[in-house]
Amino acid sequence: MKAAAIAVFDSGLGGLTVLRALRDRLPQEDFFYFADTRFLPYGDRPEIFLKERGVLIAQALAKRGAKALVIACNTATAAAAEAIRAVTALPIVALEPGVKPAAALSKTGVIGVLATTRTLESERFQRLVGNHANHLKLVAQACPGLAEAIEMQGPDSPDVAALLDVFVAPLAAAGADVVVLGCTHFPWVAKAIAQRMPAGVHLLDTGEPVARQLDRLLAAAGLLGGGQGRLTVATSGAPQKVIATVDRLFGQKLAIEHWEP
Repeated sequence: MKAAAIAVFDSGLGGLTVLRALRDRLPQEDFFYFADTRFLPYGDRPEIFLKERGVLIAQALAKRGAKALVIACNTATAAAAEAIRAVTALPIVALEPGVKPAAALSKTGVIGVLATTRTLESERFQRLVGNHANHLKLVAQACPGLAEAIEMQGPDSPDVAALLDVFVAPLAAAGADVVVLGCTHFPWVAKAIAQRMPAGVHLLDTGEPVARQLDRLLAAAGLLGGGQGRLTVATSGAPQKVIATVDRLFGQKLAIEHWEP
C-alpha cells in the first residue's frame, strides 16, 4: 500500500489548486486525480445525488488501489463526506471552507465566504459557522455559475469578471476583512477577487492546510512515501476538453484518460 497512489477527486478541475499544494508538500508521492466533469457543476445538484455519487467514486477509487483519498471539493465534502467515511477505511481528508481560521484572523468582526449554493445550504457548513463564527458577522455569498465559468471559459474571461462584480460586491460593502474561498475553483481568480475588495483583505483557501493534514494522516498510518512523483489525471467526461482546461489552468499539457467509477 505504501507505493500506491493518493486519489484526489473534484467535480472538475478546481481541485488542481489543491493538487498543486499536495504535490508541493509531498513531491515523492504518486497521485491519481479524478475530475467528474460529466456532472459538473456539483454546486447546483441535489444533495442526495452528490452523496450517492461521492460514495460511488470513493468506493471505486478504493478498489482501484488508492492508499488515501482527498475530497478536493467543498460541495462534495458538505454533501457526502460523512457517507464516504462510513463506507471506506482509507485515510480521508475532506475540504471545508476556512471559517475557523477566518474568524481568528478577522479584526473587523466581519468575514465573507464565497462558495457554491449547495455548500452554503449544507448542514455541515451551518455547523461550521455555529462552532466558530457565531460571534461574528458572516456574509455568505452563493456564486452560482462561477466555478463552471472559470473552468469552461477561463479565469480572465468577461463572463467570469461580470460574475465576480456581482458576487464580491456584498462582501466589500459589508466591510469584510477576510474572505474565504469556499470552492476549489476560486483560487484561480484570487487576484481578481482581491482587486474588488479594499486593500489589505486576507483571502483564505484550504490547499496548504489540506496538504499538511494529509501528510500527518499518511505518517500516522505508516503510508508516507513509496511513490515516484507520478501524476495520472482522469475524467468522466470528454478527455480532449479536459486537456485544454488543464493546460489553461495548470500550465501543463497532460495526458488525460477516461475513467468512469
